[in-house]
Amino acid sequence: MRDLASNLKFITALSPAVQAATVNGVAVDTKGFGSAAFVLNTGAIAGAGDFGAKLQESDVSGSGYTDVAPGDLTGSFEATAVADATDKVSYIGHKRYVRLVLTKAGGTSIAAGAVAILGHAAERPIS
Repeated sequence: MRDLASNLKFITALSPAVQAATVNGVAVDTKGFGSAAFVLNTGAIAGAGDFGAKLQESDVSGSGYTDVAPGDLTGSFEATAVADATDKVSYIGHKRYVRLVLTKAGGTSIAAGAVAILGHAAERPIS
């Protein structure tokens, strides 16, 4: 059986924490990979926290981010994140950098974190 973990790169896209405001995740560089997916994990919601997640893309790491068009995604995040859940979306667009954005629409807070998974690497195994 093949070793899956050596064929994927895992990046913390949003550090696990109690989020009380809108937060931008880290820029994930997709160079050298043919596929990308983001997994959002949520925990407790306090004070009717109302948060939604989306992906943004850019050709430059630190600027120029725009929302990813629905046609460049496989799947979608729930409109409102729920407690103790896992949600996943694949990015099939062509920009080099992608990030997850967790947007607060109301309430107090949510415990959340996210991982980006890059696959179909140009060079393997991935360390």
